[in-house]
Amino acid sequence: MKPRAEIPHTATGASAPDLERFGLRRFLESLDGDELERHDNPVELADIAALMEGNARAVWISRPSGDSISLAGNVTASRSRLAKAFDTTPDKLLDVVRERLRSKGQLVEVSREEAPVQQVVLTGDECDFTKLPIHLQHDLDGAPYVSASIDFVVDPESGWTNVGVRRLMLRGRRTAGIDLVAPSDLRAIAIAHAKRGERLPIAFAVGTHPIDHVGATMRIPADELELVAALRGAPMGVVKCVTSDLRVPADAEFILEGYLDERGHSDPEGPYGEFLGYYGGIKTNPVFHLTAITHRRNAIFQTCTIGGRSMARTDTAQLAALRTEVTVWRALETAVREVKAVYAGPATGGMFNVRVAMQQRVPGEARNAIAAVFASLANVKHVFVVDPDIDIFSDEQMDWALATRFQADRDLVLQSGLRAMPLDPSLNGATQTAKAGFDLTLPLLKPGTQRSLEHRVPTPPAYAGARFESLEAALEDGPKRFVDLMAATGTRDGREIVRWLEDVATKRPLNRDEEGRYGFA
Repeated sequence: MKPRAEIPHTATGASAPDLERFGLRRFLESLDGDELERHDNPVELADIAALMEGNARAVWISRPSGDSISLAGNVTASRSRLAKAFDTTPDKLLDVVRERLRSKGQLVEVSREEAPVQQVVLTGDECDFTKLPIHLQHDLDGAPYVSASIDFVVDPESGWTNVGVRRLMLRGRRTAGIDLVAPSDLRAIAIAHAKRGERLPIAFAVGTHPIDHVGATMRIPADELELVAALRGAPMGVVKCVTSDLRVPADAEFILEGYLDERGHSDPEGPYGEFLGYYGGIKTNPVFHLTAITHRRNAIFQTCTIGGRSMARTDTAQLAALRTEVTVWRALETAVREVKAVYAGPATGGMFNVRVAMQQRVPGEARNAIAAVFASLANVKHVFVVDPDIDIFSDEQMDWALATRFQADRDLVLQSGLRAMPLDPSLNGATQTAKAGFDLTLPLLKPGTQRSLEHRVPTPPAYAGARFESLEAALEDGPKRFVDLMAATGTRDGREIVRWLEDVATKRPLNRDEEGRYGFA
């Protein structure tokens, strides 16, 4: 077992972290009415899921079920709010995230007295899941779920902190099921502990800044606590847990401390409304035992939106989409040269359909890009590659490119027998999937040539041609398009040119070339 890397124990001087800047409350208070829906009157727990279903705004409930702990949800369920968290715009979000991931994050350990998340410490019988505003999210769920929980464990092989997002199904006051079915680092760590008959210390942060959720979804080999700090772009305060040696964000709203049962995958968990918009069935999963709850004074609990028909307006789809874009871009960087944009549509869960805009340099690069995206993530099923003139964020332009630049017998790339996302309901029990790539690019031009007229996109006339003393002088200069003839005299009408062309043709032969330009014979 490798020793855990030491964290600088200092909270003073230039590297001291701001323990309020990345608080959930501050982020919520920064949202305007277009992004935040507030409920100051009591809201029953049974009504919370319906309030958030398909809601384009974040929801902040001051008194869920009349309790004193407030509840926020749907916080990361829009690209605009994710962009705001990174102090950028939606179209620049991926660029900002990629740039921050190039830096090493700075962790600063703070004392328990300094850590806002340990202002209140509950252990023993005082720590109780059922005293938190945890609600039933979907009709057929097996129980209320903690759905916005970010987990922290230490990998004994590397000494790194592993960070992810896992749900917790309430089983009692201090026990919960945790989903560890899909392949993941945490699953491998948990299985290794169970084989040795050991408990796995684990902690969950609930009520965190959107950046922390983005970091928790990333799959990049590194100490993922440092990765979260890198995405923040500022020193990150961490504090040692009360009942374990784990380090967790000191500025979270809640930390749920405990361990995974040494029996490993032992108990039924589910059903649950999954991130693909359908239910996941009952699975055998480990049991989490709660040993402490620590939280801020006046803390905000958090819930995430996940399944349902409004996938594009769920936390999980928006977070998965950004994670997919980062992963795909990293794969494309080594496969092709001029990637211009990557977009994963949240309506597909943020992972199944990926769009890529690129400038082809040699024939076949679009297909190379498709192959690279296929291999980058098991979840990606359909890849659409377009030229840079297509706005991949526009469904209208993508539909247009599919309709006018694609021939199925020429431009469809099919690959079968690939690793599957197990939750994909279209598999019908299969363990492997097929993937499709759509090459929506125009034919690659030879150097020094331009697109044929049939491949050029119409735009409003610009009237940018040269001025001449007369239309006759303009045509004497060389062939001209109609727009050039209008520019030649500065007319803002054009009908007089039609009359002139008709009249001059009776005196002097006119012809038109293959591009439709007028000229004297």
